[in-house]
Amino acid sequence: MTVRVGQGFDVHPFSDDPSRVLVLGGVQFEGQRGLAGHSDSDVAAHACTDALLGAAGLGDIGTMFPDTDPALAGADSIELLREAASQVRAAGWEPGNIDCTLVLDRPKLAPVRDQMQARLTDAVGAPVTVKGKRTEGVGSLGRGEGVVGLAVAVVTRVEEKP
Repeated sequence: MTVRVGQGFDVHPFSDDPSRVLVLGGVQFEGQRGLAGHSDSDVAAHACTDALLGAAGLGDIGTMFPDTDPALAGADSIELLREAASQVRAAGWEPGNIDCTLVLDRPKLAPVRDQMQARLTDAVGAPVTVKGKRTEGVGSLGRGEGVVGLAVAVVTRVEEKP
């Protein structure tokens, strides 16, 4: 068996557009400022996508889903993650798991963590865990300027025996 690991990173600033809804891990946080970006700006799904693609040697989210593609404006990042997982499988790799960390002071993730994990797991077809980490007020994230997503993915390939 061959095992590969990939890491993913994404960051988006908060938007000044009052119509943008915050989406993290495929879950909408009503009443919270949304993140700026070309798609729905779900940093959890983006970091997971990047980690998965990197583990399989398939580049990164910007290569597969460029932010210059008008067809992807407002795209549902869970669906992009689902497509990336499909491409990983088409390349002969099987997602093993993804571990994702979101760095932000608010909103609290604990009340919807299970829902986030379920949405991400369903898209990948393998377990995805989500953790939230506070900045304790340090730096641009501590000032509430944005959200960071980090992820690590494992993929496997079972080698055929001669």
